[in-house]
Amino acid sequence: MSDDTQREILVGETDAGDDLWLPVVELLTGRGFVTGKSGSGKSNTASVIAEELLEAGFPLLIVDTDGEYYGLKEEYEMLHAGADEECDIQIGPEHAEQMAELALEENVPIILDVSGYLDEEVADELLRKVARQLFVKEKKLKKPFLLVVEEVHEYIPEGGGVGETGKLLIKIGKRGRKHGLGILGISQRPADVKKDFITQANWLVWHRLTWNNDTKVVGRIIDTEYSELVSDLDDGQAFVQTDWDEADVRKVQFRRKRTFDAGATPGLDDFERPDLKSVSDSLVGDLEKISERKEREQDRVLELENELEKKEKRIETLEDELESARDVSSAAKQMADALTRPETIQTQLPEGGPGGEDVRQLHEEIVDLEEERDELEAELEEYEEYAARLEDKLESRSETIDRLREENERLRERVRDLEDGEDDEETIIEVGGDSLEFGYTWPNEESDEDDEVVEAERDRSTIDESHVKAMASSPLGDRLERASEQSQCTVETARRVLAVLARDEPLDAESIASRVDRSTVAVQGLLSELRTESVLDRQGERSYALADEVRSDLLSTAEE
Repeated sequence: MSDDTQREILVGETDAGDDLWLPVVELLTGRGFVTGKSGSGKSNTASVIAEELLEAGFPLLIVDTDGEYYGLKEEYEMLHAGADEECDIQIGPEHAEQMAELALEENVPIILDVSGYLDEEVADELLRKVARQLFVKEKKLKKPFLLVVEEVHEYIPEGGGVGETGKLLIKIGKRGRKHGLGILGISQRPADVKKDFITQANWLVWHRLTWNNDTKVVGRIIDTEYSELVSDLDDGQAFVQTDWDEADVRKVQFRRKRTFDAGATPGLDDFERPDLKSVSDSLVGDLEKISERKEREQDRVLELENELEKKEKRIETLEDELESARDVSSAAKQMADALTRPETIQTQLPEGGPGGEDVRQLHEEIVDLEEERDELEAELEEYEEYAARLEDKLESRSETIDRLREENERLRERVRDLEDGEDDEETIIEVGGDSLEFGYTWPNEESDEDDEVVEAERDRSTIDESHVKAMASSPLGDRLERASEQSQCTVETARRVLAVLARDEPLDAESIASRVDRSTVAVQGLLSELRTESVLDRQGERSYALADEVRSDLLSTAEE
């Protein structure tokens, strides 16, 4: 173990009786995958790693899909955020940036509990926005930090389509390491997880698996012999595979976690929830202010909408009253006109005073009605002006919202442009030089070795990747394509592996991986598939060589 106790953590004991220490930096910045059927110990292993990192003072963010990690608060001050009342704070997607700031800038460990959201789209949006904020902020901070995702197959399934959240998690797996952001995916069904994610992992923990599809994955990634051994593991036991040391696959018994097991299957005994540590009131208060501000904005919008609706109803009522007044006024005018015409008076009214009195009364009624009409029109005009002001105010708010949305979209496009403009990998340029300089041919010098041995070595040294590529249309080419598809390696990588073995066989998986610039995990899976296709043979316990038929075909192609 290193002198710096915060650089390695103790998680269990190997089958040989040695303590298993894991390097902190590799855990925080690497790509990990922990799998095993329900009850085999995978969540316990994740909790043990989390406990040791928290004990050493390193924060992390756990995406809890089943509400089983809050037991960590028994010993550690963590922010438990989600939708349930048991959480320290109820949050939504609008809190994503604050979550990332707390985790990265203020070193607050977080349990992001997505199990309580009734709307799965809200939970998915929350995870996506938090993960994106972590990725963006880590570009500047470059601080070692681990994102733990339970039930990772729900986001990056092997068979179905991968959504925006899954694509972002894959992106973190591929590019997060250079910024200091690591990811640990956990799943009970490795066959359901996209193979790109598994083959890119540089540390893997395989607990007990029994389904045939799952054990096949073990055989392809480690070796065929482990596809049977993995089904016989006891609870808490696992095969551990890492890329950062020369140790082979190790059988490990992980220790039991110290904190409360919130994910244990309920039994008949009384359930007793332990005392949990709480975070500071000021921290929760800052987050609650965000929720309160959003609620106030929503209430104000609702208030304005209700007020506008009332005004619109009042306007409709006044318009109806005005229309009725106009009808009465029109009828009165018609009657008055008829009464003022002499011929009408003579036919409809008796001569004398009573007729004139009726006309005066009707005229006064008309005047009163016209005054009432004018008052109603004036009141209606005032309400129309008021409604227009409200509409202008709402329109101004709508324009502000549209402008902010456009600015946000431009910022998103800018972020995407910056992300797309980054070079994922540095291009390796081969300088010029002949075969002799690179050691692929033999100089014409005298040698004490047997002539036949020298001739055989010369034949082998003439084989390169171009000769393997020339056999693309042959049965060998078909077998390379099948092996590549099953191992998630490219055909080009398979050709390079054959060229390396043709020049210098036998070799083990680690030596081959260093020569083709791929991880040992990925190359081991490819070698296993090449053995299945009878392209390679095993030489010794861990070494590989070309099958006799393949070697003969390559030599013939090189001679031609």
